[in-house]
Amino acid sequence: MTSARCIFFSALAVLAALPAAAQEQTPRIGYVYPAGGKAGSEFLIALGGRLMQGYTGVHISGSGVRAVIVEHQHPLQGMLANSLREELDKLRQKIRGVRPGAASSKPATAATRPVVTEADRQRAMEIARLIEESRRRMQNPAISETMIVKVTLAGAAPPGRREVRLMTDHGLSNPMVFYVDRLPETREVQPEPQENLPAQLREARRARRGGQRGGDSVEEPVDVTLPLIINGQILPGDVDRYRFAARKGQHIVAAAAARDLIPYLADAVPGWFQAALTIYDASGKELSYADRMMYQIDPVVMCEIPADGQYVVEIKDALYRGREDFVYRLTVGELPYITGVFPMGGKAAAATDVQLSGWNLPVTTLRPLFAEAGTHSLSVAGGCNSAPFDVDTLDEQLDREPNDAPAAAQAITPPLILNGRIDRPGDWDVFSFHGRAGGRIVAQVEARKLNSPLDAVLRLTDGTGKQLAISDDCDDKAAGRSTHHADPQIIFTLPADDTYFLHLGDVANKGGPRYAYRLRVSPPRPDFVLRLAPSAITLRRGQTTVLTVQAARIDGYGGPIDLSLQEAPEGFVLGGGRIAAGQDTVRVTLTAPAKAPVEMTPLRIAGRAAVDGRLLVRPALPAEDMMQAFAYRHMVRALELYVDVVARGGGRGAIKLTPLPVAILAGGQGSVTAGFSSVSTSGTVAMELVDPPAGISVRSVTPAGANTEVTFAANAKAAGLEGNLIVEALMIRTPDKTKPKNVQRYSLGVLPAIPFKVIARR
Repeated sequence: MTSARCIFFSALAVLAALPAAAQEQTPRIGYVYPAGGKAGSEFLIALGGRLMQGYTGVHISGSGVRAVIVEHQHPLQGMLANSLREELDKLRQKIRGVRPGAASSKPATAATRPVVTEADRQRAMEIARLIEESRRRMQNPAISETMIVKVTLAGAAPPGRREVRLMTDHGLSNPMVFYVDRLPETREVQPEPQENLPAQLREARRARRGGQRGGDSVEEPVDVTLPLIINGQILPGDVDRYRFAARKGQHIVAAAAARDLIPYLADAVPGWFQAALTIYDASGKELSYADRMMYQIDPVVMCEIPADGQYVVEIKDALYRGREDFVYRLTVGELPYITGVFPMGGKAAAATDVQLSGWNLPVTTLRPLFAEAGTHSLSVAGGCNSAPFDVDTLDEQLDREPNDAPAAAQAITPPLILNGRIDRPGDWDVFSFHGRAGGRIVAQVEARKLNSPLDAVLRLTDGTGKQLAISDDCDDKAAGRSTHHADPQIIFTLPADDTYFLHLGDVANKGGPRYAYRLRVSPPRPDFVLRLAPSAITLRRGQTTVLTVQAARIDGYGGPIDLSLQEAPEGFVLGGGRIAAGQDTVRVTLTAPAKAPVEMTPLRIAGRAAVDGRLLVRPALPAEDMMQAFAYRHMVRALELYVDVVARGGGRGAIKLTPLPVAILAGGQGSVTAGFSSVSTSGTVAMELVDPPAGISVRSVTPAGANTEVTFAANAKAAGLEGNLIVEALMIRTPDKTKPKNVQRYSLGVLPAIPFKVIARR
């Protein structure tokens, strides 16, 4: 027996209710290429991934799109691979003038030399290509398979962000980003390779690049006409270059979408494709370069064209890497691009005058009006980006200069939101307010979240200048794409009736017109935001699976959050649907009914909490739990949440757990009885806790007919701990009794979540 497992021999009822063991796994997509297209066009895309066998279709979210699978490509395996290698060996012998089976040492004569046809040569080349492609695919098993899909976009298809998912009879894949746009599009072509160019031109290119690493991979630019969206991949050694004509005075914008398409790579450092953009003139002189847009990972270059002529835009990986999942969409042209908005938000149901900054903007002011609070988007006609715009219910106010020191502080009366700028390097904005003893105050900055370059620092001082609190960065668990949470927050209980001061500046003493912020000063507004992973849930009939729900708690809210299904198909059951007080994450279970229809269905889960006499209901927004650079994990928002019930296998009865929640004595034990609708034959089964909470283990499992008692133990330090226990049943087999260490383990599935609480001894 281990700390979290109990193996037993019995006529186990659990086998009757758990689904049959399923060794197959759901499909995974690693990249989509191209990751978008123009409305009104038809084209092929490639989905690179794994476990794609048994495919049934492709789902692309939104209206006006049709997707049909054309071909499934995968590495050569087994007998086919061996057969092709043997055929290639025979063809190569034949081409060398040796008859198959003849002694290679004997010189061939006119009579013995085999006749070689052009078809033989072409077949040998094709087999060699297939073998090399298969070898290359196997170098990265996560994207070793390719699904070729024909996509048809209607002319009226709404532009914007979509999601692509592969459907198979084993389940539904993870989503990948796919865009519908209005601009003309093209796909990267393979231009004249470097080694085929004249030596003089090759040397000139190397000299122009200053002998940089990767210079030998520079290819002849591909001619394009702007405006255009270019779809490409950076493969090992690649530097992709595109030549365009431009006129003097044009403001050319080149904006790359790379990390936007694939936020994190599990097996790459720093964890994404780090694109770099350069614009050159015809002589090779660098005019503009960027490997990011301020703090944003995907680069944007903006270049005022100095003279009529030919220019080249180049894209590469800043670290000179390359892989098939280094996919990009490069938008180039004299296009509107918003670099900043001020103010960066406004009050709900009230029009706000907003100033725009950027390139090629058709207007420099907007007057948006949004009815609901939240983060919305601002854009201009024909623009190639949008800017976030925060909407709140509090009154709004602009900061007034000079307010650089307490003596010149701007007096405010909370609650309100201040819109301001750190106008210049070294600038500070200081605000004063009157507070009462025991009053709770929240001061929260939103800047980086709204695409401001400001890395804010916030200080709270009393009337004597004594520092009471300081904040630099505050983690935002709802911002799964961020790796630097640069916005500060202070939550503080005021010690006395006094005048207090908030000091806001930049950590690095930077500043400028773009360094805008929104500062909320108010009493706490307890709330929460929920994320749920995965966004694709695959179940067989009657099967139970595990989901993770994460809560980003707002303004110190620490109470419990109850989770429930919203308008779910009949028979689905959510197990363990509560995030305990003070906890941020819970694992829950979803069980499909034994007679569920085999189909893909949208799903909604919501969280409820009573806060200060108000009932808050918040959706659990779908997300993908993504790994970055072998270590870090992020909950990245998805657009849709689906449950996909597949036909394979199925449960044969319901599982009833009593009593719930399980009370476990600290330093002692507690039990739950699992009731099953039927009894199976005997077998060797292990019951294991999946990622058990610290100090909790399985002590014993006692079957008794249709019931099984599972007893858990808790150490003394676990007092007060609560949450859900996830128990997995495993079939244990030893095929060869003479080799007892050769043990095979097969998952039989998980039980519904078991809520528990560890009770302190009295």
